Amino acid sequence: MKVVTSINELRKERSSLLEPVGLVPTMGFLHEGHLSLVGQALKQCASVVVSIFVNPAQFGPNEDLARYPRDMERDKALLEHQGVHVLWTPLPEQMYPPGYQTWVTVDEMTLPLEGTVRPGHFRGVTTVVAKIFNAVQPEKAFFGQKDAQQAAVIRRMTMDLNFPIEIVVCPTVREPDGLAKSSRNVYLHAEERKAAAVLYRSLSAAKEAFETGERDAKKLRRIMEDILAGEALAQPQYVSCADPLTLQELDYVKDNVLLSMAVYIGTTRLIDNILIQKEK
Repeated sequence: MKVVTSINELRKERSSLLEPVGLVPTMGFLHEGHLSLVGQALKQCASVVVSIFVNPAQFGPNEDLARYPRDMERDKALLEHQGVHVLWTPLPEQMYPPGYQTWVTVDEMTLPLEGTVRPGHFRGVTTVVAKIFNAVQPEKAFFGQKDAQQAAVIRRMTMDLNFPIEIVVCPTVREPDGLAKSSRNVYLHAEERKAAAVLYRSLSAAKEAFETGERDAKKLRRIMEDILAGEALAQPQYVSCADPLTLQELDYVKDNVLLSMAVYIGTTRLIDNILIQKEK
C-alpha cells in the first residue's frame, strides 16, 4: 500500500492504478463500518484508494473537531491488511490553503434533518468530497447508509456536477444490540453505551409498525419518540419520517420512507436510520 500526502504524489500513484478505481473517503479512526466499505470497493474495483481527512469545514464552532478520535498508525495497519492500494492523507493546509474561498453547496436537500441543527455542515461535506473526487477521479465511490442524508446529498451533487462517478451506498454495520458502528461510540461510557441501543430499538419499532400496515407518518414518528422517551439518558434532537429522495417530511407514507433520528446520549450525539424501499 502506498501512503501519500500531497496531491502531486496522489496523482502520480493514481496514474498507474488499474481501472476501475474505487474510492472510500473517511475521516479515519476506522471501524468495521469503514472496512465493510473497503471490502465492497475491493470486490467491485481493480484498485482502491482510501482518503483519511478530518475535515474542519464540516464541524460547527461548538462541535468536536479537536477531540475527534484519531489513530493514523492503526488505520494504516488495518487498510494495509485489507489490501488497499493507495492511502491519501492530505493536510488541512493542502485542502484549504490561505485565502481559500470556493465552496460547493447543494440547496434544498441540505436544509432538513442535519441541516436544521448543523448549519454549514453540508457545505463542508460537499466541498471536501468534490475536492477528493477531483483529485482521485474514481469510477466508483463508496459511502455508508448510516449517514443517509450525506449519501443522498453527495449523490445529488454528483449528478448535478456531472461527475462520471457511481455512488455506491452500503448497508449500516451494527453491534449485536443494533447500535450503528460509529467513531463517536468511543465517547460512550458503559451506562451510556447500554442506553444507546434505544436508537435502533425505536427505529425497528417504527419499521415493524410500517410493515404491519401503519402509513400515518405522524404515528410512526410518535412510536419512535415514545420509545426514546423511555430512556432517561436519551435526548432526541430530531425524529424524522421523510421521503428518501427529497428528505422532506411526510404526512402519509406510500412505499418508500427514511426513518431517521439524531439523539444525544449524555454528551455524545448519535445518528441512525432505517431505509424502507419497495422491492423493484
